[in-house]
Amino acid sequence: MSRETISQSISIVHPISLSHGKNAEVWDTTGKRYIDFVGGIGVLNLGHCHPGVVEAIREQATRLTHYAFNAAPHAPYIELMDRLCAFIPVDYAVSGMLTNSGAEAAENALKIVRGATGRTAVIAFDGAFHGRTLATLNLNGKVAPYKQKVGVLPGPVYHLPYPSADNGVTCAEALKAMDRLFSVEIDVNDVACFIIEPVQGEGGFLALDIEFAQALRRFCDENNILLIADEIQSGFGRTGQRFAFSRLGIEPDLILLGKSIAGGVPLGAVVGRKALLDNLPKGGLGGTYSGNPIACAAALATLDAMTDEQLKTWGSQQEAAIVSRYTAWREQPLSPYLGRLTGVGAMRGIELAHADGTPAPQQLTQLLSLAREAGLLLMPSGKSRHIIRLLAPLTTEPAVLEQGLDILEACLKQLA
Repeated sequence: MSRETISQSISIVHPISLSHGKNAEVWDTTGKRYIDFVGGIGVLNLGHCHPGVVEAIREQATRLTHYAFNAAPHAPYIELMDRLCAFIPVDYAVSGMLTNSGAEAAENALKIVRGATGRTAVIAFDGAFHGRTLATLNLNGKVAPYKQKVGVLPGPVYHLPYPSADNGVTCAEALKAMDRLFSVEIDVNDVACFIIEPVQGEGGFLALDIEFAQALRRFCDENNILLIADEIQSGFGRTGQRFAFSRLGIEPDLILLGKSIAGGVPLGAVVGRKALLDNLPKGGLGGTYSGNPIACAAALATLDAMTDEQLKTWGSQQEAAIVSRYTAWREQPLSPYLGRLTGVGAMRGIELAHADGTPAPQQLTQLLSLAREAGLLLMPSGKSRHIIRLLAPLTTEPAVLEQGLDILEACLKQLA
């Protein structure tokens, strides 16, 4: 199958062509089966072709395939926003808007905070990933490959160290850097918002320091700065809760959603304090495809499946399996390149590093190939592309999860 018509600027992790999938398994066009620990990069928390989602899509497609909500509202959008806002675990009144993707949610959040505060500066974090659109590029805490050859980006945007037990950056160090930022780089009164991932995805599955999160919330309140939580990858049960910010003991002002919101159908959202979402002029928010009826139907079916009890059960079972296997691998020891286990819940990363602690990206590249040949798809992450991110569907059958971990174990042993 020719790929000459596809832009060569798109990077491909696995040079295969997929045909179909079911829950945590996929098959390529040659008929080869793979266990999927990529999950569409966090999109498929409910797995491939979840029956409830498929039926909702099929039923909605017989009734209304599309209408632009800003031209004439439709019932699936209205029902989903009611359900979605009730699903957000905060104490304030919530409203929001639907988008086509997480990056589009981030773009709209920037408009919202500018309108609400009259300020333009944004503070983001090292290692962050918020999208590939022009404004979100500048939020990302990594230059290569996202910011290369695109020139001056929308701003102003400033970056701080991301404090986490997973990367060794302490709360005190991050607060010291923040103090310096406002002493040297920018007046605090010019800052519209902070944007932060409660658990970094692209950055290597790093869990945010709880003490820092609470200090940041207080700082924002004291200085009339808004706090945006990017839950695009960490949301919808990946950490065992509805959203990862709950473990931090804070409430963000705006929350970015995407990926697993609709069982694989493109959809995103920005939700938060109602007064913020209502502050722009009529027509300031919207979009032709945003909140497509079929995507809304898929999202409603997704919410039906994601009860608190199910999310807790899925998250704890997958976390226990991963942690148990990793602990055994460290005790053996399985491989000289086996580094730290990062993240929380079922949002876990496995670092590959040399004996002196330096990243081992070549070994990760080797591991991707070995695992793929053995029937397991893995996804890299981290600044040095040296951390495996485990994103198997939360609904993965225990036997399939163990089989995938068996393959990973065998491949780790082969690293040279």
